[in-house]
Amino acid sequence: MAGSRLEKFGTIFTRVQNLLRSGAMRESQKPIWYDVYEAFPPLREPIYRNIRPLVGKVTDTVPPILYREDQIRAKFYEAYGTGSGIFELARSNYKSPCQRFVEKYNELKKQGDMDEDLLFAETGKALLAEGLVLSRKSKKVSVTARSQYHFLSRWNVQLS
Repeated sequence: MAGSRLEKFGTIFTRVQNLLRSGAMRESQKPIWYDVYEAFPPLREPIYRNIRPLVGKVTDTVPPILYREDQIRAKFYEAYGTGSGIFELARSNYKSPCQRFVEKYNELKKQGDMDEDLLFAETGKALLAEGLVLSRKSKKVSVTARSQYHFLSRWNVQLS
């Protein structure tokens, strides 16, 4: 119906009036208020105005939120990557490898005072002992002309 839009492009009355003129709306479907509005139009035509704030630009006062846990997660993903990337959402008690790493990291941190890098390595070892195998992210290997020649010469391929 015509009343589902904002009154930006005309009033409800003008839209219903145009629907009646075009034949998209039958005379029998005309709203009850239409005849009254047509007989007694308002003194001032209702218009749509976008209300703007009186103040200048509003600044965002929400500070960026960064938890200590986020730094551990970032370091985890930098070292181990995303892994398989599969989350078992069917199990309600499923914890991702990263979540398990963070929990174990915090647990080991409470036990003793260790260096951050040592604590990170010990957390990986502790999870390995529990059966969670974390594989480090592979480093990008650049292929040089010399290594390419060495590889191809093993297969008796001549470079042109």
